[in-house]
Amino acid sequence: MPFPQSFLDELMARSDIVDVVGSYVQLTRKGANLFGLCPFHSEKTGSFSVSPDKQIYYCFGCKRGGGVINFIMEEENLSFPDAVRFLAKRAGMEVPEEDGDREAGRRRQRLLDLNRDAARFYYQMLQQPEGRAVQEYLDRRKIRRATAVNFGLGASLDAWDALILAMTKKGYTKSELLEAGLAVQNRNGGLYDKFRNRLIFPVIDVRGDVVAFGGRVLDKSEPKYMNSQETPVYSKRRVLYGLNLAKKSKRSNIILCEGNIDVVTLHQAGFDNAVASMGTALTVEQTRLLSRFTKELVLCYDNDNAGKIATERALEILNNSEFSVKVLQLPRRRTEDGELVKQDADDFIKLQGKDAFEALLTGSENGIEFRMAQVAGKYDLSSDEARVAYCEEVSALLAALANPVEREIYTTRAAETAKITPEVMRLEVQRAFKRRLSREKRQELRRDLNPAVQLQPKERELRYDNIRSARAEEGILRLLIRDESLFPEEPPLREEQFSSPLLGRAFTTLWQAKAAGRVPSLAAQAEFFSQEEMNHLTGVCQQPESLRNGQQALADYIRIVQTEAEKRLGGGTADPLLAATEKYKDKKGTGGKQHGK
Repeated sequence: MPFPQSFLDELMARSDIVDVVGSYVQLTRKGANLFGLCPFHSEKTGSFSVSPDKQIYYCFGCKRGGGVINFIMEEENLSFPDAVRFLAKRAGMEVPEEDGDREAGRRRQRLLDLNRDAARFYYQMLQQPEGRAVQEYLDRRKIRRATAVNFGLGASLDAWDALILAMTKKGYTKSELLEAGLAVQNRNGGLYDKFRNRLIFPVIDVRGDVVAFGGRVLDKSEPKYMNSQETPVYSKRRVLYGLNLAKKSKRSNIILCEGNIDVVTLHQAGFDNAVASMGTALTVEQTRLLSRFTKELVLCYDNDNAGKIATERALEILNNSEFSVKVLQLPRRRTEDGELVKQDADDFIKLQGKDAFEALLTGSENGIEFRMAQVAGKYDLSSDEARVAYCEEVSALLAALANPVEREIYTTRAAETAKITPEVMRLEVQRAFKRRLSREKRQELRRDLNPAVQLQPKERELRYDNIRSARAEEGILRLLIRDESLFPEEPPLREEQFSSPLLGRAFTTLWQAKAAGRVPSLAAQAEFFSQEEMNHLTGVCQQPESLRNGQQALADYIRIVQTEAEKRLGGGTADPLLAATEKYKDKKGTGGKQHGK
C-alpha cells in the first residue's frame, strides 16, 4: 500500500467532502444532502449530490461518483498518489512516502522542472542575438516586449540540438527529454529538438506549472503550429492556453479563440479574458475547467468553414449547460484585389483596432441566433421549395429549446426569415416538438420494457451475468455501508460466491476495513477501484434501501447469493455461513432486534 492506512484515515478526516467540493461547486442544501451543478458535465439543473454522512458525491446525470480523493483525481486530473498529496498539502499534512511512490512523485516533478527550465531557456534565447529572427517576427506581428514577457514567449533556435545540450548540462537525461516531448528520436536512435526555429508559447496551467509548449513557424512552411504531445503532466483536453492569466480578468466572460497568437494579441489590446484550446476542439473537460471562473462564454473562432464547424461543435457541448453562450462572428475582409478572405481575431485587432472588436463583442449574437443563421445560409429563400426545407430544419432546431419563451421568440424570427406568418411557423415548431417528445417517449418505453438493461452497470465490462444475484449483492453492500452494526461476526460470504467480481471485491474491502477496526465506507476505497468502478459503486449506494428489519433483509440477500452461487459453481461444499443464516431464521420470531432508519 503506497500510504499508511493511519495517514489516509487522518487525511480523510481532515478533508471533509463538503468543504473540498464546495471550493469548486456552489452547493445548496436539500434535506440531508447538498446539490449543485455537476462539474463533470454541462447542465442547467443541479443533479450533482454531496452526502456529508457518507462522505461521497454522485451525479444523477452523468453517473460519476466517489469519495473526496476521487473528486480531486477527476477535477484536477491527478493520479491517486498525487490526489493524496494535493489534499495533504491542503490539510497541512506531511506525506509519508514509500520508495516506489516517492519515485513516481519525483518523476512527475522532474518533468515539471524540465519544462520550467526549457521555458526559461527559450525565453533567454529570445533575448540573445541567436533569437533575432523570432524577435523580428514578433515585431512584424506587432507584439510588444511587455506582452511577450507576460506570456513568457521564447525562441527555439535554428539548430538540431540546442535545447538538448542546454538541458543535459543541467542534469536532465535524454529519456526525460523524450518523455516531456521536448526531443524526438530518429530511426537510428539519435535525438534532436522537437521545436526548431519557431516562436515558442509555454503552456501554463491554472496552478502555474509549465506543462507543455506550442511552436509557430516564422514563415509559411508547414506545419504552421506544432504542439506538445500528451505526457504524464499534460493532457490537451484539460488545458486552455492563457487561462492562467484570463482567470484573473475583471471582465465577466471568457473569450474562446482558435490560436495562441489570437490570445496574445487580444490580451495586448486589453481583452485579458481570452483563451485558446491547444490543437483540439472544445472538450467537456475544458468546459468543466472554465466553469470555475465564469458562466459566460464568447466563441470567437475563425470565420472559415473549419471555424464554423468548431463553433457548431462547441455549441453542441454547451447546449443546456449552465453557461450563457454568445458567438462573435468576425467579418471577412477585402484584399487589395477585391477578394473576400477570412480573418482571425489577431488580423481584426491589427486592422480594425480594439474599439471595433469591443463593438463586435458587445453585439455578439447568442448561440441559437448563430445556429439559425447557419441554417438560413443553406437555402435560397427566394425559392418556395427552399423555404419549406428551411422551415422543416429550423423547426427541429427550435423544438430542442427547453425554454418555451425562447422557443416563442425565435419562432417569430424564423417566420420573418422564411416570410411566412408566425402562426404557421408556430404550428411547424409544435409539430417538431411533438415528434421529439414522441421519440423520447418511445426510447423511454423501450428502456422500461427491458428492466434488465436499467439494472446493468453503465460500463460494458462491468455488466452483470446474473441480475438476481447481483441485485442481492448490491443490497448487501448498501446495508453494510449504511449500518455497520449489521456486520455478522464472521464473513457471511466468500468473494467468489459473488456473481459480480466488482461487487465481490467491494464486499471484501469493506469487510477488511471493518476487521481492522476502521469505518467501512466507500469514500476510503479510491485506491482499490478505477474511476468507472467507483462511479458504479457510488450509484449502487445511492439507491434506496430501508434499514427497517435490516438483519432479515441481509439474511435474505445472503441466501439469494448463496443459492445462485450453488447453481453457478455446482454445489459441492456447504457454505460455512449457511448454518448461521438458517439459525437466524429460526430466531427471528423470538425477539430479534429490529433496526430503524
